[in-house]
Formats: sequence, C-alpha cells, structure tokens
Amino acid sequence: MIFATLEHILTHISFSIISIVILIHLMNLLVYEIEGLRNSSEKGMIATFSSITGFLVTRWISSGHFPLSNLYESLIFLSWSLSIIHMIPYIRNHKNDLNAITAPSAIFTQGFATSGLSTEMHQPAILVPALQSQWLMMHVSMMLLSYAALLCGSLLSVALIVITFQKKIDFFLKNKNFLSLRRSFFFFLFDDMEYLNEKGNVLKKASFLSFQNFYKYQLVQRLDSWSYRVISLGFTFLTIGILSGAVWANEAWGSYWNWDPKETWAFITWTIFAIYLHTRKNSKLQDQGTNSAFVASIGFLLIWICYFGINLLGIGFHSYGSFQ
Repeated sequence: MIFATLEHILTHISFSIISIVILIHLMNLLVYEIEGLRNSSEKGMIATFSSITGFLVTRWISSGHFPLSNLYESLIFLSWSLSIIHMIPYIRNHKNDLNAITAPSAIFTQGFATSGLSTEMHQPAILVPALQSQWLMMHVSMMLLSYAALLCGSLLSVALIVITFQKKIDFFLKNKNFLSLRRSFFFFLFDDMEYLNEKGNVLKKASFLSFQNFYKYQLVQRLDSWSYRVISLGFTFLTIGILSGAVWANEAWGSYWNWDPKETWAFITWTIFAIYLHTRKNSKLQDQGTNSAFVASIGFLLIWICYFGINLLGIGFHSYGSFQ
C-alpha cells in the first residue's frame, strides 16, 4: 500500500512538472525567450527525471523485478529515456535543439500511460515464465532507449523537411511569372509610385532576406546534425537490443530468430535506419540531408508499428506486452 501510494505521488509529480515545462517552452516560443525561464525549464526536466527514476526504483523494490513487464511500465521507462535525451545537451552546455521534441514526447507518453491505460495495467504483476530471465533488463531497456532516441531523431528530420520545403515553396512563389504580371498590372494602373518605393527598398529587403536565409540555413544544419547524432545513438541501442533479444530467444524458445511479428518489424525498423545512416553519410552538401530525412520520417512510422501496432493485435511470442 505504501509503495502504491508513493508510485502514485511520483507519477503525478513528474507529470505536473513536465506540464509546467511545456508551458514555459510555449511562453518562450510565443512571447520572447527569457533566460531565467529557460533555465527553469531545464531544471524542471531534471526534477521530472528524478521523479520518474524514483517511480521505477519504487516499482522495482515492490515487484521484485525490473519494471519492464507490461506496457504501462514500458511507457514510463520510455518517458524516462526521453528525459535523459533531453538533458544530454544541457549537461554538455550545448544549445538544446531537442527540447521542442523531447518535452512534448515525454508528457505524451507519460500522459497516455497514466490516463490511457486501464487501472489493472498499473498494478505490478508476477512475471510470466518467458520474462523470468536476466536478459529482461538488457533487452527491453536497450529497445526502449533506442525507441526514444530514434523517435526524437526522426521528429528532428521531419522538422528539417518542413523547413526545407518551406524555403523551396517561398523560392518558387517569388520566381513565378504571376508576380511579374501582378507588378506589370499595377504599374499600368496606379501603382507606379509603389513600384518606385520598392526599388528604393531593395537593399533593405535584400539584407533582411539574406539574414533570414542564413538563419534558416544554420537551423537546417543544426537539425540535420542533431538528427544524425541521436539516430546514430538510437541505432546502436537498437542493434544491441536485437542481438540480446536473439540470445534471450534462444534460451527461452530454442531458436535465435523465429520471425515473430515483433522481431520482424524490429528488423524492418533496423533496416530503414541503416539505410538512413548510409544515405546521410553519402549525401551531398547541397542536399542538406533532405533525402536521408525522408528515410527517417518513414522510420518514425515503423517504430510506432513495432512498439504499439503489435501490442494492439496481441499476437506472437510478445503478446504479454499487449493492451489486453
């Protein structure tokens, strides 16, 4: 009873703190960035990480096993993993381009675990025989850490695609013939003075646009760099998770690979991100990682299929992690 109450308190504390962090990010985004608020949001994420860590430790002590036996515990661990990724740039004193991704993702996963799942799944349960192995912590933790990193990296790639295409659309609109026709039409009617004023402001507009384009270029480069770093980290975790899972499967079921739906989709996800790393490494400078970003955006969908899709169906050897 004491452990259940403590878990309840810690989950609500972490959810409340991260909600405040989201509000701070929105204030900095919509109003203007305040250095004090930004530092407070980073400290809030540290407090969230500490609360979730306390929950996991409490659940570990009360259940007698590492808390990764069902979907509820895995979602809490996923939120914990996202908090770690959020704090890495802060600890290394780098500009944190991940905060717009990690904080909302953490509150989404924790909110779904707390409110979207049945109360029966919140209760600790005895491990099924297939999970009673020392490989539980190694395999499942590596897979969830890889999901967290790959999801963040994929969302950064999606943001890169949006910004890049916005630039191309703006360039396309500026060079369409209808703009020149519009200018000619107004010139012949009554816009002669406006046209002259536009010529007088060419230097001002050119300097503003050059600064704006340079800022977008820097932003795209940072997004590409961070996406590559985070996905590389997640790909390493995913590889370790698949290999440890194969060893565990051989102990539990007598075969390293059984083409279980979870195993199959994990392999497909691994292949997609291997293609991403190959494409990103061999992409030309002028591509700015756009081609590889498209591959990463496909990987984003595959992760959710691998993580949630199989659980929704409740089939295969991994059916103990389903919603049922």
